[in-house]
Amino acid sequence: MATMNISLPQALKDWVEAQADAGLYANASDYVRDLIRRDVEKREKTEALRVMVQEAEQSGFRSMSIEEIQAELRARRER
Repeated sequence: MATMNISLPQALKDWVEAQADAGLYANASDYVRDLIRRDVEKREKTEALRVMVQEAEQSGFRSMSIEEIQAELRARRER
């Protein structure tokens, strides 16, 4: 595993250490890795949504109910 050193203001350092001390994470590195993983997932979901919006804009008008649109979005998300 690669090593990376980062600098944090004292308040953020205290927060990170408190998360580990509370037993939620084994140590500060585990907490930071979890934050990064969550950020990656969020950005991937945001990009997928952006692509879906772009495809929708390019596909033209379709007369679908809100329920039909939501069902289609759920189905795409599950793929």
